[in-house]
Amino acid sequence: MILRFRRTLGPAAAVILAAVSASTALAQTAPANASALSTGSTAPVSSVATAQSGTPTQSLSGRAIDKVATIAARARDIFNRVPCLPPKGVSQSVGSLPHVAAKLAANKPVVIVAFGSSSTQGYGATSPEFNYPNRLAAQLHRKYPAAAITVLNRGKGGEDAPEMIKRLRTEVIDAKPDMVIWQVGTNAVLRNLDPASTAKTVEDGVATIQASGADLVLIDPQYAPAVNARGENAGRMVGLLNRVAHYRHVGIFPRFEVMRDWHDRQSLPFDTFVTKDGLHMNDWGYACFAQLLGDNIIKSVDQVQAGASLPAAATVNRPL
Repeated sequence: MILRFRRTLGPAAAVILAAVSASTALAQTAPANASALSTGSTAPVSSVATAQSGTPTQSLSGRAIDKVATIAARARDIFNRVPCLPPKGVSQSVGSLPHVAAKLAANKPVVIVAFGSSSTQGYGATSPEFNYPNRLAAQLHRKYPAAAITVLNRGKGGEDAPEMIKRLRTEVIDAKPDMVIWQVGTNAVLRNLDPASTAKTVEDGVATIQASGADLVLIDPQYAPAVNARGENAGRMVGLLNRVAHYRHVGIFPRFEVMRDWHDRQSLPFDTFVTKDGLHMNDWGYACFAQLLGDNIIKSVDQVQAGASLPAAATVNRPL
């Protein structure tokens, strides 16, 4: 998924560009249906409908505006039904993001890579615009309309650290990202992979990403029935990923604890944020997750704009 803003345009063109930016993801990120997701293929969707013989066609700008209006209405409806509230008693700070924050504050081009498995690819979302990378991109574009922001979706269903590390160089590092969001650990729990071995692989990947100069945020497993059924392994995985983040001085978004807060403290039933398979997040889950993550990125930018000096990520080598 690639979304970009280039330069200041006239009012009419700006409206069209805003509409297109909200729907660009349809052609370039995770497919909208489960069958395409399970095979790893991407089903391109054109924003321009094929004209039928003898049927009046709407202009490109009209179709784009209608499309963005529909998306906006659906997005508003998600949180109108169930508000997205920040969890109480759960630290969701992803730490300082000096590289991407400085570039966004200066309205410079930014590349963010969302790296992970089906939670990143968007399995469970009703359409591509509702996966979390697209929701995050839309939030950042609204906040920083003058910046050319590119968000690449590098999610691949069924994978975990052993498979991801093999494509880290070609699909992440070679994109020269300013920030990497790495969602990892869930499939390791489901496949009964050794948590310590998985964490070591993640730490090796973290070192590679840090060497590239990119900011990094880890995303731990989701709090969902299928994961909770393997509670001991899930708990170890969450704890080890937090230790990797601590020792490597990188951010971590505590998805497990945030989602547990939704269920236990906010009393939201699982079907509010998890699909019927008991594993994958749904439109509301992805939307709230993306909003809370985006709020953290915006907070780092605000600190830079206020003149605060954010510490660069430090690398350390300590045993896990």
